[in-house]
Amino acid sequence: MNLKPETLQKIDEVITHYPVKRSAALPLLHLVQEDQGHVSPAAIEWIAGKLELQPINVYELVTFYPMFRQQPVGRRHIKVCRTLSCALAGSHQVCAELQRQFDCRAGETAADGAVTIEFVECLASCGTGPVVMIDEELHEQVDVAKARALAAQIKQPAAGRQP
Repeated sequence: MNLKPETLQKIDEVITHYPVKRSAALPLLHLVQEDQGHVSPAAIEWIAGKLELQPINVYELVTFYPMFRQQPVGRRHIKVCRTLSCALAGSHQVCAELQRQFDCRAGETAADGAVTIEFVECLASCGTGPVVMIDEELHEQVDVAKARALAAQIKQPAAGRQP
């Protein structure tokens, strides 16, 4: 693992907060993802070794919790809620429009690396759905027209930049 020295220091410090090492697994996964952008198979192995666990014990956490990414994401990360209240309000159409706008399927990163689109479980704003989270910013009551406008905003700054 090629982690930043400050991340390694935080990891060693976090482990001391738990009477049983395995209890530090979630905080370590967050720290590694923050440092690397995702949790790779090598990171799973490394964390397992650090906590004296079998790799499957760490892999189970990575695959259970949707906040952990196993692949790098694009420069912008778009999450569309698919939970029932958002679905009933139109999130499937919103996700389809974002996929059209970026020529990218849900669960994938666009060829130019600009965006990753995910169709995710609850973004915790059920009364204002459909909701879309772009990076860490929540957008509420997103319809197809608003999805187009959000896509245009994301595309605009990229016009003068090299991919």
